[in-house]
Amino acid sequence: MKLYDFPLSPYCQKVRIVLAEKELAYEKTFVDLTKNEQRSQEFLRLNPYGKVPVLIDDEEVIYDSTFINEYLEDEYPHPALRPEPSADRARLRMFEDFADNSFTVQCGLLYAEVRKSEDLIDQELVQRYKVDVIRVLEFLDRQLDGREYLVEEFSLADLAFIPRLLRLPQVGVELPSRLKSVSGWIARLIQRPSVVQLQKELSIS
Repeated sequence: MKLYDFPLSPYCQKVRIVLAEKELAYEKTFVDLTKNEQRSQEFLRLNPYGKVPVLIDDEEVIYDSTFINEYLEDEYPHPALRPEPSADRARLRMFEDFADNSFTVQCGLLYAEVRKSEDLIDQELVQRYKVDVIRVLEFLDRQLDGREYLVEEFSLADLAFIPRLLRLPQVGVELPSRLKSVSGWIARLIQRPSVVQLQKELSIS
């Protein structure tokens, strides 16, 4: 099994968490996005969209983190990261889509802005992004009320949020004390061995 990976990509991190949860051995192939290696003809033969991650398992080539993780769940179902009831599976897919298209994107915009030199940072933009991120966390807090995880047990829904949750302190987002359900959820997530491993890889403590 081979993973075409850029370590800082939250979508690659989603896949690495699943691989760690399932204790699957794989080889990493580094794709340097800073040098546009994802646009090379060789890589475009694997993924015509020119994006990481890409997983090769025997003869199968799968791209897009969501599709990769669904494939891994189908092929290597233990431990299960997807519930059986159709309603729970629908809930999982909605949360994962929400994570990818709202939370991950907004946190990424914030991360890109705060990494600029101080004289180039648009503080109004930073505050707007922070408000957007807190709004997502407030929504998640309501969804987690009375629950340990977003869909019963730990699943693909929860891990979709992990890469950017780990970056919140670095982008200056403080979790409001009123969001007790989210706070407990994050505490449970960061204790998982797969997430501890990811934090070590990213040198996040």
